[in-house]
Amino acid sequence: MPLALAKNRIIYLSIAAALITMAIKFAAYWVTGSVGLLSDALESIVNLVAALIAFVALMIAVRPADATHPYGHEKIEYFSSGVEGTLILVAAAGIIYSAVQRLLHPMPLADLDIGLWLGLGAAATNFFVAKLLLRAGRQHDSITIEADAKHLLTDVWTTLGVLAALLVVKLTNWMILDPLIAFAVGGNIIFSGIDLLRRSFRGLMDFRLPGGEIAAIEEVLRRYVGEKRVYHNLRTRKSGSQRFIDFHLLVPGDMSVRAAHELCERIENEIRQRLRNTTVTIHTEPADELVSYQDVETSLPYGR
Repeated sequence: MPLALAKNRIIYLSIAAALITMAIKFAAYWVTGSVGLLSDALESIVNLVAALIAFVALMIAVRPADATHPYGHEKIEYFSSGVEGTLILVAAAGIIYSAVQRLLHPMPLADLDIGLWLGLGAAATNFFVAKLLLRAGRQHDSITIEADAKHLLTDVWTTLGVLAALLVVKLTNWMILDPLIAFAVGGNIIFSGIDLLRRSFRGLMDFRLPGGEIAAIEEVLRRYVGEKRVYHNLRTRKSGSQRFIDFHLLVPGDMSVRAAHELCERIENEIRQRLRNTTVTIHTEPADELVSYQDVETSLPYGR
C-alpha cells in the first residue's frame, strides 16, 4: 500500500473515532449534567479538529521534493503538532473555566449509571484507535500521527479519571468531586499540550537527532577513521520522517576522487542501513592541509 494512502486511512479512522466519541460524551453530559463529562466532551472537539488538521498536514507532507521545496514538505508536520498542542491548551482553559463556574454554582447530577456506561464506551473506542495510531506513527515515523495517538491516550485516561470521580459521587454524594476532577483533567492536558509544543518547536528549529541515533552514526564513522582519515563538523536534523546528516571527512591528500567517492558511498550506505529515510551529505577535505582542521574542536562526537 502506498505510504500516502496508508497514512490517510489512519487519519480517516482518527476522524471517525473523534466524531463517535464526541457524540457519546455529549450524550453522557446531557444525561447527567456533569461538568466533568462536559470537560471530557470539550476535549473530544479538540480531538476532531486535531484529526482534521493532521489530515491536511499529511496530504501536504507526502508531496515529493520539488524545485521550490528541495528538502520536501514534511516539516509541515511540526506545524500540525504545534497547532494541536495549542488547541489542547485552549481546551484546558475552557475546562478549568467550566469547573470554576460549577464550583460557584453547584448543580445536582442525574442518571449517573447511564453516564458511566456511555463514558466507558467512549474510553474503549479511543483506546483501541490510539493503539492503532501509535503503532502506525512509529511505523511511518510520523510525529503528526504519533501526536494524535498520544492525544487520544491522554483522552482515555482523562475519561477514566472522570468516570472514577463520578462513581465516587454516586456512592458518597460528594458533589464537589465533579468540578474538582474537571480541574484535574484541565491540568493533565495542559502538560500534554506543552509537550507537543516543545516537540514542534524543536523540529521547526532543526534540533539535532536523538542521542541514540547520533551514537549509531558515530559507530559507523569510527570504523572508517584512522591516522589519515578524520571526520568533524557532524550536523543532524529531522524534517517529519526524513533525517538529514552532513559532516566533513578528512582523507589523504593523494587519494583519488574516485576512491574518495567510493569511500563516501560506503559510509552513506551503512548509515542509511542504520537509520531509515536518511539523506547523508559528506564534504571531503585533504588531511594534510591545516585549514581542514580549523573547526574540529567545535565538532566533537556526541556526549564528549
